[in-house]
Amino acid sequence: MKKLPQLLPMVALALLFATNASYASSVIFDNGSPDGSMASLSRPSAGGVLQTESADDFTLSTVTSISSATFTGLVTGATPSIGNVTVEIYRVFPNDSNTVRVPNVPTRVNSPSDVAFDSRSSSAADLIFSTSTLAVTFSATNSVVNGINPSPNQHTGGEGPVSGQEVMFTVNFTTPFILPADHYFFVPEVQVTGGNFLWLSSGTPTLPDLQGWVRNDNLDPDWLRIGTDIVGGTNPPRFNFAFSLESDSAATPLPAALPLFVSGAGVLGFFGWRKKRKCGAALAA
Repeated sequence: MKKLPQLLPMVALALLFATNASYASSVIFDNGSPDGSMASLSRPSAGGVLQTESADDFTLSTVTSISSATFTGLVTGATPSIGNVTVEIYRVFPNDSNTVRVPNVPTRVNSPSDVAFDSRSSSAADLIFSTSTLAVTFSATNSVVNGINPSPNQHTGGEGPVSGQEVMFTVNFTTPFILPADHYFFVPEVQVTGGNFLWLSSGTPTLPDLQGWVRNDNLDPDWLRIGTDIVGGTNPPRFNFAFSLESDSAATPLPAALPLFVSGAGVLGFFGWRKKRKCGAALAA
């Protein structure tokens, strides 16, 4: 059996590791609730339909573990059935992009990159999702579904009003995104049999916050600005989209663990002192 003084460093380390292994989720980004201005299609390629990706940005100032997220949109159709859910993370162009080719859009400045930086999906079992119906009927005054065209035909004005169920998706990443400090785009895609998922806008961005972008397989690898390029006009709108991000952060950081270490060391020291005193008393007797 190990002597008590020899156990002291091991117990101290156990205290520190146990303390730092305690985690709690905290919201690190929230883009607000839907405002009913825009609904933009976002779905994976399945059943012969074009993949369409709608994107909105967020910024991280330090390396971050993204453990879960929410996003809210319209689910259309009389009897829709939700299938695969995907979340992709893109960096900002020109990262992960071919900068030699000539784009087929007005600009790539501040757009998502050509290819995703990382992704998770329910079909790959690294994402688990649940849904909450916030409203049985919700309407957006404008939409982008099919009108996603290369230049010079990018300006369609949008495709007009659309209605459906307002649904919030909560996604938990069984394999968290570990993202270095950088500027990113969040891209949720939902497969809906018998309908579509259209991501809902949540207000107007203010720099350095960027506006929402969209593309489909025909436009890939380029992207269009939903407000500036597609809706257009003399004073084109710009859209944020409804999503939030949560991070696993240590509930008790290392400095807070130090009192536990000191307390533990003190307790062990006290018992060690008592043991020595008893031994001394026995010898004296």
